[in-house]
Amino acid sequence: MRTFNAGKFVLDLDKKTYVMGILNVTPDSFSDGGKWNTVETAVAHALQMQGDGADIIDVGAQSTRPGCVRISPEEELARLMPVLQDLRPQIRVPISVDTFYPAVAKEALAAGADIINDVTGFKDAEMIDVASGSDCGCMIMHDGPLNQMKAFFEEQIAKLSKRGVQECRICVDPGIGFGKSYEENLCAIKNFKNYVADGVAVLVGASRKRVIGTPCGDPPFEERMPGTIAAHTIAILNGANIIRVHDVKEAVQASKVADAILRAEIADE
Repeated sequence: MRTFNAGKFVLDLDKKTYVMGILNVTPDSFSDGGKWNTVETAVAHALQMQGDGADIIDVGAQSTRPGCVRISPEEELARLMPVLQDLRPQIRVPISVDTFYPAVAKEALAAGADIINDVTGFKDAEMIDVASGSDCGCMIMHDGPLNQMKAFFEEQIAKLSKRGVQECRICVDPGIGFGKSYEENLCAIKNFKNYVADGVAVLVGASRKRVIGTPCGDPPFEERMPGTIAAHTIAILNGANIIRVHDVKEAVQASKVADAILRAEIADE
C-alpha cells in the first residue's frame, strides 16, 4: 500500500484522489485575499470545506502571488496562530500550513498542524531540521524551469531522507505558476511524471491560476472553476494523488468521477 503519512494521519494513495482545500488567511492572495482573514470567517470556511469533502485543509497566512510583498515570520504567526488554535480542536482532517519560514513551521506543528507545505521546497536547512524533529508530512514545491524539476526533487528528497524523513512522509508539487512559462505549466500538468521523483506522493495545484485563465480569455478568478476542474482531471488521470483547490465541493465530485473511470474494469466472462 502506498501512503502519504502526516502526523497521526495515513492517506492511502491507492484508494482515491485527495482534495486539499485552500484557506488563505491573508488580505492579498491572488483570488480570494481578504475573504477569510478573521478567525471566525477562516474557521467557518475550513469547516465548510471539510463538510464539502476536503481531505486536507491548507492554511496560508502569507501570499505567494506574483509581485507580493513578503511579510515577517512574526506577522505570519500573528495571522496564523489564532486560526490554527481555534481550528485544530474542531477539524477531523489533516491541517497543512503553507509557509517557508522554519520558525512558523515549528510553532504551527506544536499547535497541531500535520503538514509543512513549503513553496521554497525545503531549501532552508532549518526547515529540514524542523521536519526531521517531527512526524509531519512534507510538501516540496518546485519553483523554476521545468527542465530543472526532477533533479531538484531528487536532491531535496535525499536531504530529507538523510535526516530521517521517510519517503512516505514526502509529497512533491510541480509548482504550477512558479518560475515556469505558460507552455511549461501546461506540460507540467500533462506530463509531470517525466519531471517528478519516483516513490513519493504528487500534488498538483492549478486552481484559478494564470494557466487556467490564459486559454479562456482571462475571466475573473472566481469564474475559473470549470477550467480548473479540466486541468486537475487531466492531472488525476496522469497519476496525481492530491489536488489543491479553492472550490472544494465541485473538485470532490470531479475527482470521484475521475477515480471511478480510472478504476473501472469489466470482469472476463
